[in-house]
Amino acid sequence: MTIVHPTPTEAEELSGRPATDPPPAKVKGSGRVIRFVAGIGWASVGLAAFVALWALVARSAPDLPTPGEGFTALRELLRYPFYDLGPNDKGIGRQLGVSLVKVFTGFAMATVIGVPLGFLMGGSRRAWAAVNPIVQILRPVSPLAWFPIGLVVLKDVRSAAVFVIFVTSLWPTVINTAAGAASVPVDQRNVARVFNLSRVAYIRHVVIPHSLPSIITGMRLSMGIAWMVIVAAEMLAGNTGIGYFVWNSYNGGSLSYVVSAIVLIGTVGVALDTVFMRLARKAAA
Repeated sequence: MTIVHPTPTEAEELSGRPATDPPPAKVKGSGRVIRFVAGIGWASVGLAAFVALWALVARSAPDLPTPGEGFTALRELLRYPFYDLGPNDKGIGRQLGVSLVKVFTGFAMATVIGVPLGFLMGGSRRAWAAVNPIVQILRPVSPLAWFPIGLVVLKDVRSAAVFVIFVTSLWPTVINTAAGAASVPVDQRNVARVFNLSRVAYIRHVVIPHSLPSIITGMRLSMGIAWMVIVAAEMLAGNTGIGYFVWNSYNGGSLSYVVSAIVLIGTVGVALDTVFMRLARKAAA
């Protein structure tokens, strides 16, 4: 029995692609690896340039810690991050934990109020005309300007910090949710009318799915603002938290600890932003 092998042309016709081409999955996978490695490489270049600039500036400013001193202090802070020797002597992990609790509390309150308010503004021209001027007036107000009001009303430093987080992280969620709700395509609205959907069903099956990417984008912006504001609020008045740690280290002359705290603040901020960025990608898919 003679076995006849197909010619390259016949193999192409049978497989749908040239016989010499590698499988598409392998090409796609290798492309991802190349992009990942390239990303790490460029990130390393940027980090090296930043450290070199830091060392150059530290040479001309003797009071500023060098990169070596900063990373040494960071290693010391991370050696025992969760120790607790009293109200004014806690590990850096506990300080970050206290700040994160405040941030998530204020952020959750802003989300619970901001999303429905944004739907109301986006779905009603009258509501938009009534609420939008208030939002635009209050949105540019400095976060620290709200702290005395929260302190007077709530009579508690921690609650005042949460209040500041709530107010300042409210506006991005409201604005982005309203924009998403107002941009529902006319075709989808007409389909909802044809099927005679109730108001609740229209919001559930049309408005929310269409607005979800905008909502998550607003939440992402709100979380970034909340994480920045908590540091300032705790520096202004507080006895725990990462902002208090930064201010206390500065008053104690430990600038290397200040620099280490800045690195940790940035790292936590990147982690929080990455979570919301991935949620936004899934919502847009």
